[in-house]
Amino acid sequence: MLNALSDAVSEAVKARYHRIGKEEGEAREGWIVADYGDIVIHFFSPDRRDYYRLEDLWNKGRVIVRLQ
Repeated sequence: MLNALSDAVSEAVKARYHRIGKEEGEAREGWIVADYGDIVIHFFSPDRRDYYRLEDLWNKGRVIVRLQ
């Protein structure tokens, strides 16, 4: 599921904004991060999301979309 989400976002950003992000991490590890310069997108499995709790660490950041 994480690969499908990150691939869909990557394709949409490339088509609409002509930007290619740098991705790190692997779906089997539960976390993929895509860096587009001004925007960083984290794709988490549910257990990794609970573990890292980025919203608590980066409480001033803006969550644009949350899928559960």
